[in-house]
Amino acid sequence: MTDGVAKPELKRGAIGLREVTFQSITAMAPGAAVAASIPAGAAFAGGDLPLSVLIALIASLLTAVSIGELASRIPSAGSLAAYGAKAIHPIVGFFIGWGYIFVYALVPALVFLQLGFTVAGTLSTEIHGYPASLWWPWSLAGMGVVFIINYRGITTSAKTGTILGAIEIAVFGVLAVLFIAKAGGHNTLSVFGTSYTPKAFHGVTGVIAGSVYSLLAFAGFEAAAPLAEEAKSPKVTIRKGILAATVGIGIFYVFTTYAVTVIYGPGKFANFNSASSWQGLAQSMFGLFWILVFFAIINSTLANGNAGTNVSTRMSYALARVGVFPGALAKITPRFQTPKNANIIQLIVSVAAVLVLGLSYNPVNGFALDGTIITIVVVAAYILMNVSAIVYFLRHEKRNFKFFTHLFVPALGVLVLIPALFAGAGVPVFSFISPLPAPISYAGPVVGVWLVLGAVFYTFKRKTAPESLIAISEVFGEEGGEVHLSQKTAP
Repeated sequence: MTDGVAKPELKRGAIGLREVTFQSITAMAPGAAVAASIPAGAAFAGGDLPLSVLIALIASLLTAVSIGELASRIPSAGSLAAYGAKAIHPIVGFFIGWGYIFVYALVPALVFLQLGFTVAGTLSTEIHGYPASLWWPWSLAGMGVVFIINYRGITTSAKTGTILGAIEIAVFGVLAVLFIAKAGGHNTLSVFGTSYTPKAFHGVTGVIAGSVYSLLAFAGFEAAAPLAEEAKSPKVTIRKGILAATVGIGIFYVFTTYAVTVIYGPGKFANFNSASSWQGLAQSMFGLFWILVFFAIINSTLANGNAGTNVSTRMSYALARVGVFPGALAKITPRFQTPKNANIIQLIVSVAAVLVLGLSYNPVNGFALDGTIITIVVVAAYILMNVSAIVYFLRHEKRNFKFFTHLFVPALGVLVLIPALFAGAGVPVFSFISPLPAPISYAGPVVGVWLVLGAVFYTFKRKTAPESLIAISEVFGEEGGEVHLSQKTAP
């Protein structure tokens, strides 16, 4: 670092491929996705939802390949922001980072709202007199647990994420096996066709519509990227972790969706809803097994909150280190080597977002609004990552440019993500997309306001510290782990 000031540094080489992979896995929240996100596509694909999920897996893999290729060249805590800055222009990197940090700061609030209404709703059903409105203490408790885990450093956080992720996968995996066994002669590969789509979305149209909504369950597969500076052999590990998580959880999604479809009945699966959820099916068919499903969903929210906090704090640290954000966010704890102030601010943001959204709109609607905001920005970032992959290899590594990997795959990735962006934002450019009701419809304006604030902040930094914007592409420390700065940062 310049001027003889010791730079803050994350714990190098602290985690390996297993922990990196589970960072991406838990960021996808597979338990919560299987129980809630993926079934949202049943209204469109009906009993052919397994095929929709398979298509969504292939579509997600396109972007995972693009991000993996960029991660193998630019390993850093700044991740997507640095990819865009290096490949296209610093302004692209800035706005990716500005939006990405915003939504990942909201991820813990999203899952802790879910934790609150899931626990309160279950207790009100099982315990006479417990009010379903008393959800917020559970949300606050979850936030406290995740804050402690993250504050104690990446080793504790990553190991905890690995354990929690393995638990939720095991519970839903075992239940899926039980469903398939109980279905017996009703097992059929016909659910991978177009025979069971509802009349309103008959045939291929329904399957494609279902895949668009299923695609949103894969969001988070790239969450390993911000851990590059703490991973062993990051240029290899991050890429492998992202691809392994995408393929592994994709297969898990296809398997579990198949299981619940055949046990419920493909012909009536378009009516699958919360009243006939995984938890309800487990309770009606296997008695007390529903308790394991209930705890697996809770487990999934904690794991997802943990992963989201890892992303937001590392990216905040990376951008503060080069002077884009206040230097205080680059301060780390000497003992745990984790971003101290970034973790504290993340906790404050989580508490505020949960209470404001949950008390203003109720936790379910607050969850839906938060999730829609996240979806809009994340899918837009994925589109930009595909474009960045094309531009990076054409501009910076033309000798290594491969038509299939660096042009065909990312270009196709952009095409399949455009319908997902419109669906997530509720812009009815396709027949299967409906306008969003209030307060979920507020998501677009919220994102717009945040981008306007970003433009104002970018203009300010361009006038006062233009070198910090240029340094976004250098956040990763490409030369021996050194970060090239032209100004001091907080110790």
